[in-house]
Amino acid sequence: MKLFVSCGSPQCLKVLAAAERAGLRREELQEAGPEDPVVPFLTTPRLPALQLDSGNFLFSANAICQFFFLSLGEEPSDSTNQWLEWEVTQLQPVVVVALYHHVVQGKKGEEVLGTIRKQLTYIDDSLAEDGKPYLTGDRESVADVVLWGTLYPLISDSSCFLEELKSLQRWFQQMNFSEPCVKAVEFMLKGKGCQVFKSHLQKQPLPVIALEKPASNEPEEGELAERIISEEEIMAAVETWTRGAAACPKLHQRQHPILPLDNEKNILITSALPYVNNVPHLGNIIGSVLSADVFARYCRLRDWNTLFVCGTDEYGTATETKAMEENLTPQEICDKYNVIHTNIYKWFQISFDYFGRTTTTHQTTIAQDIFRRLLDRGFLLTDTVEQLRCERCQRFLADRFVEGICPFCSYEEARGDQCDKCGKLINAVELKKPQCKICKASPVVKSSKHLFLDLPKLEERLEKWLDQSLACGDWTSNARLISRSWLRDGLKPRCITRDLKWGTPVPLEDFKDKVFYVWFDAPIGYLSITASYTDQWEKWWKNPQQVQLYQFMAKDNVPFHSVVFPCTQLGAEDNYTLVNHLISTEYLNYEDGKFSKSRGVGVFGDMAKDTGISADIWRFYLLFVRPEGQDSAFSWNDLMLKNNSELLNNLGNFVNRAGMFVHKYFDGCVPEMELNREDKKLLVHVTLELHQYNQLLEKVRIRDALRCILNISRLGNQYIQINEPWKWVKGSQEDRKRAGTVTGVAVNIASLLAVMLHPYMPSISVAIQEQLQAPRDLNLLAGGFMCTLPTGHKIGTVSPLFQKLEAEQIEALRKRFGGGQLKTGPKPEVEVKAAAPVGDGARPADPQKVKELAAEVMKQGNHVRELKAKKAEKLLLDAEVSKLLELKKQLSLMEGKIIDTPSQKGKKRK
Repeated sequence: MKLFVSCGSPQCLKVLAAAERAGLRREELQEAGPEDPVVPFLTTPRLPALQLDSGNFLFSANAICQFFFLSLGEEPSDSTNQWLEWEVTQLQPVVVVALYHHVVQGKKGEEVLGTIRKQLTYIDDSLAEDGKPYLTGDRESVADVVLWGTLYPLISDSSCFLEELKSLQRWFQQMNFSEPCVKAVEFMLKGKGCQVFKSHLQKQPLPVIALEKPASNEPEEGELAERIISEEEIMAAVETWTRGAAACPKLHQRQHPILPLDNEKNILITSALPYVNNVPHLGNIIGSVLSADVFARYCRLRDWNTLFVCGTDEYGTATETKAMEENLTPQEICDKYNVIHTNIYKWFQISFDYFGRTTTTHQTTIAQDIFRRLLDRGFLLTDTVEQLRCERCQRFLADRFVEGICPFCSYEEARGDQCDKCGKLINAVELKKPQCKICKASPVVKSSKHLFLDLPKLEERLEKWLDQSLACGDWTSNARLISRSWLRDGLKPRCITRDLKWGTPVPLEDFKDKVFYVWFDAPIGYLSITASYTDQWEKWWKNPQQVQLYQFMAKDNVPFHSVVFPCTQLGAEDNYTLVNHLISTEYLNYEDGKFSKSRGVGVFGDMAKDTGISADIWRFYLLFVRPEGQDSAFSWNDLMLKNNSELLNNLGNFVNRAGMFVHKYFDGCVPEMELNREDKKLLVHVTLELHQYNQLLEKVRIRDALRCILNISRLGNQYIQINEPWKWVKGSQEDRKRAGTVTGVAVNIASLLAVMLHPYMPSISVAIQEQLQAPRDLNLLAGGFMCTLPTGHKIGTVSPLFQKLEAEQIEALRKRFGGGQLKTGPKPEVEVKAAAPVGDGARPADPQKVKELAAEVMKQGNHVRELKAKKAEKLLLDAEVSKLLELKKQLSLMEGKIIDTPSQKGKKRK
């Protein structure tokens, strides 16, 4: 193990204190220059860095601190993790700015303290409220060392300390006197004080301090002057601007199959495999595939070698249940809904490199291979379990075939594997008043022999891996908490087989009538789908040294991806790539309730395009309200507000004005630009927002990064409004030159926005670039805000990007999706006796019932034609057409036909 530090980097101070506390030997500590490429696979030098005995590197200061504390057996509590996240997101950015003002610009007192007063007060209040000597209790934790190390370079100077914060003062002095902190200060500062950091600070881009105010298009007085701009920042921004697009490297052409490359940043992205048995609603879409798509598109813009895979999860009880409901075979259900899912994601512009499915030979081969490796290594158990059996259906009931009252929270519709209300996992026999979902009979408890994954035997390996992954990776708070809670409660053997026919067969003679449980089998789908994409799939999935794995999901999927699947991979002992960054959302609700296909509540994926609202608007709004820290809700009124204010009046208004000025006043050519001081300060503001955008997306903080785009367009609108080029262009030669500068800068900001928008609104991004004839094959994000549309550049035709959503339109959509739109006539009755064996196809329908339903179809068809002839109100006509389509669908199902999902204008079948 070797720790590399640079005495010029403030981040090294906390790391040294943690290392001293852990007893790091002097020969394991090495000073390095700030430009030394210590971590070989990083394109930009980064210190501090810790090289582990395995050869792997940690290069996040907080991750290194956590590593040293974990080496002492001191595991972080939930409170500790919350402080660490707060330090990264809230404290670090303002301290860096304040330190810059103090060290580089020589400012003191309130000029510095005003930047960090709120954060210091927050720490003081927390310490005073708890009455404890340290941040998380009676003992010093890694949070204390991290916050002390961040604050010390600044508030160790008496001119930068708030004397009235007594609790903070007591804590800070207590930390200062601890031996590890004393030694860290001696080594880092060498008696020079905080001036030792001056050279480092002058070279670093400063983070933007987010202003705490609601998003609004109305510029506030003095908004551009909120942030004090230094001469060094202005010089750097002008230098970057002047370099222009010629200084940007070209993006590499992506060639399939995409494989990991040496000396490249290799990013593997998966989104949770959607169940094939239903249509995804907006909450499903934002929770996994859309969030993953934003990050994948961003990675490609950064020219990182990226592979994004997903597919439908097709095995298991849910598929069998749906097959019975629709009188189709499981394979027919999978074929039908795989097409539906594919079309939905295509419409939402989800940029999978490959979208597959789990009903493949690759799935069987890989899952059975992993199973055999686990069996050979003694990580599987056999046990007889009590299981519910339906005597009427003559079958054991897998989890999804039974529901009842939750034993924990008394929710009346709990499933046999998990309660959707309290989230707890359930053993089906624990349900109160269980019912067979097929025939509604009360099942009985009987014995069945099953195989179990011995999680307790793998617990030590899992904890060691999880500690490292949490320390190094960008895991969301809920993912961290859920994973830790599973370990805290102690792992138990987990059953991996089920009494079903539809699934991956268990390759053992004694279990030939069983298949693998979906939560053992489904995550292996990531591997098998990649194998369907390329026969060199192992270069991604058995290559943890080169590959960074990002997995996106809703919070209910976390334990299977952070505990069960990693245990499976670790136990197989085949050098599998395990998740490095687990990104999970909370839940998106619909208005004041939940999405429900059966009750017709909410917008589902196959309905969105029939609303008349484009895919990019849906993407924007879902990402704007993305449930990151807590549950959020879709609201029709809010969608209208965000479209009309943020998109139409803010972003669209700015881009359109900038382009129209070029056309109207300068014959479609970007005019000559001579920047004055205010223009140069604007370059700094835009640059700071761009840096913040990159920092946030690198940490997969998708919703916050979107605000940076809107902030830049607000700055652009304000810049135009203040400078009024439409007035200057009518004046003298000098006045016209000023109008040209403002117009040229504005249209270049619009060009930058087009690039930043691409992960969020790809079609709008392309539309802006086409209108401006802007470059599209360059790596434009990493280098700063550049002049990509130079003087003389000819732009294309400019047209509005967004349309206003009217209250009447929104109210009609609210009513349409508010419930009841699916309650359209009788559903075919399914005779429930013994369930038909899977694979035998649908049971023949009663000819009399087919005849009766055909008559209803004819009757409803005549009714629709009469309404059309009378030119009935559209809402009424739509409702009656929906009834007709539903009846036709039911008739097709009763006749045993497979229903395609045609692309048609107007309402889709529900």
